[in-house]
Amino acid sequence: MKKYRLSFGLIVLILIIALAGGILGGGLTVSLLGLNSTSDKTNETIIEKQVYVESSQIIDTVKEISPTVVSIVITKDLPLYRERIFNFNDPFFDDPFFDFPFAFPELDDEGGVEYETQKIGGGSGFIVTADGLVVTNRHVVDDSTSDYTIILNDGTEYDAEVVSIDTINDIAILRILSNDDEPIDGLSVAKMGDSDKIQVGQQVIAIGNALAEYENTVTTGVISAKGRSIVAGSVYSTESLINLIQTDAAINPGNSGGPLVNLDGEVIGINTAIAVDAQGIGFAIPINDVSSIIESVKTYGKIIRPYLGVRFMMLDKEKAEELQIDVKYGALLVGDLSEGEFAVVPDSPAEEAGLEINDVVLEVNGQNVTVDQPLHVLISKNQPGDEITLKVWRDEEEFEVQVILAEAE
Repeated sequence: MKKYRLSFGLIVLILIIALAGGILGGGLTVSLLGLNSTSDKTNETIIEKQVYVESSQIIDTVKEISPTVVSIVITKDLPLYRERIFNFNDPFFDDPFFDFPFAFPELDDEGGVEYETQKIGGGSGFIVTADGLVVTNRHVVDDSTSDYTIILNDGTEYDAEVVSIDTINDIAILRILSNDDEPIDGLSVAKMGDSDKIQVGQQVIAIGNALAEYENTVTTGVISAKGRSIVAGSVYSTESLINLIQTDAAINPGNSGGPLVNLDGEVIGINTAIAVDAQGIGFAIPINDVSSIIESVKTYGKIIRPYLGVRFMMLDKEKAEELQIDVKYGALLVGDLSEGEFAVVPDSPAEEAGLEINDVVLEVNGQNVTVDQPLHVLISKNQPGDEITLKVWRDEEEFEVQVILAEAE
């Protein structure tokens, strides 16, 4: 077998090449790791900037809208009671039919019942005029025997009076009363948005007096759905609300009447109700359904309702098929003359426009009349004296009529 020997020079050359390769490889590895590290840092910076921009926009919006949001405190004079101290030697215990009182009213020196002003609830609202008009929900201020106090964002307290209550929608208008003889002016006013332009998935902010205890509580979420219809209320009363905005922004008791705003700081809804058996399901009245009410109070000092003068039944596909009507939506004008119920009220704007019993009103100013957007709601978006266009179906034909609305008495 032949043996080969490497010269000393060749061995040195091989070692130099190996060392150079190792240094070069190590340098490339460090360089690549450096690139990856730089890339990761860049991505982290981008994410941080995105989070900062989103948070900053919410923060700026809250700063802008908060001065216009108020807390409403409800108080009432209620009798003072003291607890009955049980004495088991009391002869009343021997009578099985005696309804033993657990408390007695406190009496003054003259034997009369003593009363004390007590807080019984609260709600929210927002300022719509610099001189102190405030929008809230009707159910917040529907007790005419209670007193109402407005607390501004800076903690200033004012008495308030109920100016007008909407009998159709869950809306009321209050006025902030001056603590002295000087008129109120210069209050921050909420900007109104356009609720017809909102989109499902759009981010929104709710602000209100959560649980009637935590003033100007801010929650965020998205618009979950539009055009919802619900039955809202308590064990004492209920009402149907339509065309509502659904949101997952947390709305708690006490938030009622507070604003739902977009990220431009514009009010797009009035927080109104929650689904008590669910999480993240709240509802707000679209601001466009309230704008005519606000303008009415600004102009006339009260809610003025437009009047068409018809009695109607809302149609859907099933009801239309049942009545054998060839249109699948709209408001069918109905009445019972034997009961004195006119489909078209005599001397009303509807009669002057030529509407008749069994007509179906399909549109008001180009908007479809549907179960979710009934005739009276579309009419209520206008003012007395406004001329509106109705599309009507009669005897298999459609036509348009112009109607000048009157003022409801």
